Amino acid sequence: MPASPVPALVGRDTEISSLFSLTDAARRGTGGALVVRGEPGIGKSTLLRHVESAVSEDFQVIRASGAEFEGELPFATLHQLCVPLLGHLEALSAPYHDSLRVAFGLAEGVPDPFRVGLAALDLMAVAAAERPLLCLVDDAHWMDDASARAVTFLARRVSAEPVAMVFAARDQEPVRGLDELPGLRLDGLTDAQSRSLLAAERTVTLDDRVRDRILAEARGNPLALIELPKAGGFALPTPSPVASRIERSFHARAAELAPEARLLLVLASADPTGDATLVWAAAQRLDIDVPAASSAVESSGLVRFDTRARFCHPLARSAVYRTADAAQRRTAHRALADTIDPGVAPDRQVWHRALATTGPDEHVAAGLEASASRAQARGGVAAAAAAFLERAAALSLDPDTQTRRTLSAARATLEAGDANAATDLVASIDADALNDAEHATVDLLRGQIALSIGADGADSGPDFMLRAARRLTSTDPRRARECVVSALEMALVVGKAAGVMDRVLAAARSVPPAPHSPDLLDGLVLLHTEGHWAGAPVLREALTGDNEGWTRVPALATMLAGELWDMDLYATIVEWLGATARDTGSPMAIRLSLSQVALSAAFAGDFGRAMAAIAEEEAIADAFGDVPQLYAKVHLVTMRGRRQEALDLFAEVGNRGVGQLAANTDSAAAVLHNALGEYPEALAAASRTWARGELFTSGFALPELVEAAVRCGERAVAESALASLTERAAHAGTQYGLSVAAGARALVHGSEDDYRTSVAYLADTWLEPDLARARLRYGEWLRRAGRRRDAREQLNAAHELFSRIGMEAFAERAAGELRATGAVVRGRAEHTYDQLTMQEMHIAREVAAGATTKEVAARLFLSPRTIDAHLRNIFRKLGITSRRQLRDIPDVT
Repeated sequence: MPASPVPALVGRDTEISSLFSLTDAARRGTGGALVVRGEPGIGKSTLLRHVESAVSEDFQVIRASGAEFEGELPFATLHQLCVPLLGHLEALSAPYHDSLRVAFGLAEGVPDPFRVGLAALDLMAVAAAERPLLCLVDDAHWMDDASARAVTFLARRVSAEPVAMVFAARDQEPVRGLDELPGLRLDGLTDAQSRSLLAAERTVTLDDRVRDRILAEARGNPLALIELPKAGGFALPTPSPVASRIERSFHARAAELAPEARLLLVLASADPTGDATLVWAAAQRLDIDVPAASSAVESSGLVRFDTRARFCHPLARSAVYRTADAAQRRTAHRALADTIDPGVAPDRQVWHRALATTGPDEHVAAGLEASASRAQARGGVAAAAAAFLERAAALSLDPDTQTRRTLSAARATLEAGDANAATDLVASIDADALNDAEHATVDLLRGQIALSIGADGADSGPDFMLRAARRLTSTDPRRARECVVSALEMALVVGKAAGVMDRVLAAARSVPPAPHSPDLLDGLVLLHTEGHWAGAPVLREALTGDNEGWTRVPALATMLAGELWDMDLYATIVEWLGATARDTGSPMAIRLSLSQVALSAAFAGDFGRAMAAIAEEEAIADAFGDVPQLYAKVHLVTMRGRRQEALDLFAEVGNRGVGQLAANTDSAAAVLHNALGEYPEALAAASRTWARGELFTSGFALPELVEAAVRCGERAVAESALASLTERAAHAGTQYGLSVAAGARALVHGSEDDYRTSVAYLADTWLEPDLARARLRYGEWLRRAGRRRDAREQLNAAHELFSRIGMEAFAERAAGELRATGAVVRGRAEHTYDQLTMQEMHIAREVAAGATTKEVAARLFLSPRTIDAHLRNIFRKLGITSRRQLRDIPDVT
């Protein structure tokens, strides 16, 4: 609790206790966050001021506030929050130091978008090492998108720091990430509490009837109880929403001021930074008598000037700005634009310039377009870019330029996650004035919008892509073919390839052929219409020829590599994806690459590496407030053979699973059930996967389908699946495909030569789990043939591989077969990753490879203190005491 007495707030004892619990925990080094929600005027800002006053003796307090009219300026709120801490900037490592300077417009360059939130966390941790830190963010619902992402990231990561974060936000105003944080709701005061507050204010002498009417209208809203008497006295206006009534009270106070003082108020309301020096300079440009005007304004109680311009309540700022006439607002924005140094804050200057402009102005529009480019470069701040471009389009003189800027604004708006606003922007374009290329761009945008909102039927994403291809057929055939491939890729992503393929085939026939040799589109068409014998060679040439076509569509190429049973090509693509994604810095590209790295590692039997990649992908997803990808995790869990863990994960996927995710889950379930000897369940899962007809997963389900059908006595099903598998493998022509086909053929026909061929081929690959399974099947067949000694050789080799890899269910199946031969089976070796969580496994591997605490923290978007806490847990679990010892732990290096 606070050391010195602080005046109590009427009716808020419980809420204050919750906030003091948060600050007490921060004093002990266990940070946290709390979101205070409620209607306008309910006391959120007052509660923040109360906690600030209460802890100011032993906490550093930093404040920021979202701004309703400037929410498009990137990192504006985060900048406000960090300004008092910038003296510690030099203590940060170079990447963090540079990222914050560029994000705040203090230096030129392009920061790593991943680093901004983590750099801010490091800055706060450095500052909090001196004294605990209290971060207060008022009007959080008006934060710019870039700041919202950064500060909610901070809020999820301060648990190991002496930092408390308190946000104030309105009800019914969702902010990405805030709803996931602990919340505290402020309700209205009781009647008794309301009377107590009204009496304590002593602002107006009220008779009983007026007092009762104010109490009824205020409904326990503290600001309404204070302001409504000023708004109407004894003759109150007709009842209206409380927020509007309160704003009218603030407006009435402003209206009593002299014209110069009112203009100073408008200037202060138009500047989102609260920089008093900027407001003074702008006021002088307007020949305002600053001392006299500021004295009058402060006497009104609406705003207080010190180092910042502080309105008495956010509604006061809103009321002043909204009720100023258009000419006053333009005058204020023009003065602010003329005052701001464009070398220091070019984006804020051009934004004010745009708000001061009444008609088309190409010079301002070009400045806004430049600001959009800077916003996109500064960590891909799409919402800011969209706002700049939309305003630039509105101010454009040339119709063609206006169209181009509107299309760019729509694209940026979609990237910012607002599909409905992007739809409105596209709809505002005059379709009759577009050429074919622009029409195609519009269709591509509509396709991406449809994908983002899950539209189906005639307005599905793939259909828009195909429409774009038709428009481009005569003018740009190469791009037309790319659109057709994109339509198929989109259909695969949403799991509707079967319904789209017929339209893809029709579109492919209408576009001109590839100019030199068959390309990816030709191969896909042949694969679907004539089968693998015709499509596989063309796809292989398109993917691996001189042009290395897979670099243009790596996500689709990973599926095609699996379709061709070419796991070496798959590994090459995965390695390239990882390197390229890190270079681009794109969060989605890095997450895709990590998922593929995890999947590849699982196929290779390197479960430790798979766990590390999954942990890193989950950390990035959490940092950006997104759900993690589950493809790789599904396969890893099922390969490990932990039944309940897998079933729990399947249930989680069931709530999200569509398209490729659902296909991957069924494919993985077939492996799990075959491992456990639950062959009817394996048969059902493999049959579902095969019936889906998805690239990669459908073909990979065939060997599981053959095994399950054979064990269930479903001879016809097994023969049919084997025929499909043999045809695919033969025309793929890879050693891996031939080995899998041989193993399936051996199961159906009982040919020892096929068992041996499967084992021999797989022994030369990096796919150890498949080799172990081939040995297991061969050993099972030998035991049933009465050849116990030969069976033990294969079963021992299989059991050792399964145990070393960590495939528990298959290892137990091999152990059971070994016991049936009379052999004594050794216990399964303990694995490091059996003792550690996925995140701990990732940290252990990084540290064993020589990474510092700060480097690991950067990869996992955690604070160094959190990493050190994890390391202590890792050391305890593994029975070691130093980082150096990690290098000698199995599965870690």
